[in-house]
Amino acid sequence: MVPLSRVPSTKTETSPGLQRNRSHSHMRWTIVGFSALGLTIAYLDRAALSVAMPYMSEEFHIGSAVQGVMLSAFFWTYALFQIPSGRLLDRFGPRIIYPIAVGWWSVWTALTALAQGVGSVIVFRLGLGIGEAPVQPANVKVVSRWFPRKERAFASGLFDMGQQIGTTLSIPVVTALALLGGWRLAFVVIGVAGLLWIVGWAAVYRDPERHPRVSEAELAHIRSDQGESAGADPDGADPDGADVPWRVLLGDSQVWALTTGYVFRSLAGAFFLTWYPSYLLDDRGFSKADFGMVGWIPSLIAIGSTVLGGIVSDRLLASGSSPNLARKLPIVAGLGLSACIGFAPFIESNLVLMIVLTVSSAAHSFAGAAILSLPAEVAPSSSCVGAVAGFQNFGSQVGSLISPIAIGLFLASSNGSYVGPLLGAAASCLLSAAIYLFWVRIKPVTLRDDVSAKAAGHQEGTTS
Repeated sequence: MVPLSRVPSTKTETSPGLQRNRSHSHMRWTIVGFSALGLTIAYLDRAALSVAMPYMSEEFHIGSAVQGVMLSAFFWTYALFQIPSGRLLDRFGPRIIYPIAVGWWSVWTALTALAQGVGSVIVFRLGLGIGEAPVQPANVKVVSRWFPRKERAFASGLFDMGQQIGTTLSIPVVTALALLGGWRLAFVVIGVAGLLWIVGWAAVYRDPERHPRVSEAELAHIRSDQGESAGADPDGADPDGADVPWRVLLGDSQVWALTTGYVFRSLAGAFFLTWYPSYLLDDRGFSKADFGMVGWIPSLIAIGSTVLGGIVSDRLLASGSSPNLARKLPIVAGLGLSACIGFAPFIESNLVLMIVLTVSSAAHSFAGAAILSLPAEVAPSSSCVGAVAGFQNFGSQVGSLISPIAIGLFLASSNGSYVGPLLGAAASCLLSAAIYLFWVRIKPVTLRDDVSAKAAGHQEGTTS
């Protein structure tokens, strides 16, 4: 039964006095483009340390185990603040929370240039983690508000491209800046980039119902298959965001399914974000110049793979496939193929190695868009999508926190062997695929008109 107060009107709701453009608009693609840019800057910031690590290890004289702790420090606070960030986004909206987060993390990134040793680097990375915690829940929240269900996987793939673009850019950008003016210059430059993004976001972002550049046709399209109304204040916040108590979310098996699935996915994915440069430089004999030239290839290919995964998922849904099949097929296929990373330590040719690592990275990213669309698919209410996304991304960061420390300890105890870490990454991919396949349950599609029709029928039955 759907309460009549929650049933969306079949008419488009607009703010009083808002003059809406009647020609068809495409503002939602501009919005998701800004989300992608925000994530690009976030990943450029967080990946900068792994690229700068060879230079920093020479200056600070640190070994593998300590490097693992430094690389994981970001994820300590990043994981801790995921769930509170999701709740803040549900309460105050991405228009307010997103730029505050970007400003915070940009300052801490720039401060890394002042590091005088391991301790100060860890402190600056902890500050960075706090600031970046809202970024993925914010992007998920933006997509859930700005896109109909049939476009969400593709839209999620578009903003998630920022992950691969930022990681890709970090290699040539940080390498070039380190060679030009030292590794400290790199952190200052990318810190300034985040501050510039804030200006654009403040100028562009509004809730779709409040945005003067959204036409009536686009707004109707956005709300066409969202089921419940996504009513919000002008900043995109849900005024009833606290209606779903914490105990309900903590007791929801689907919240734990999303969280656990992402833990194992990130155990594998964190390798590319942390130890991948050191693997090629120290274990495979790449020179720093060679690494700067070819090390970015896996993340570059992954950019297109992320979008392709979203397209495949949405096309399956649009063609009449069940939501379970449409969302799970790209996830399971991508994570299964990504397990090929386990062959890497047994490959002698560096050319073949780069092909295998590229395939693994691309397949891992192919699953990403459908995964990021899941919070809106399984959340008990539209008012808690941000909170569910926070739980999911918390799982991501638990895996990302454990991975670099475990790899560093393994390297220190095995004379620098990467066999165990790479086999472990392959096993994690397969476990994650199994969790999404057998544990996650996705709600069926409920069209807006269907909800209205059921509510109308209920009202007639009540009055008769």
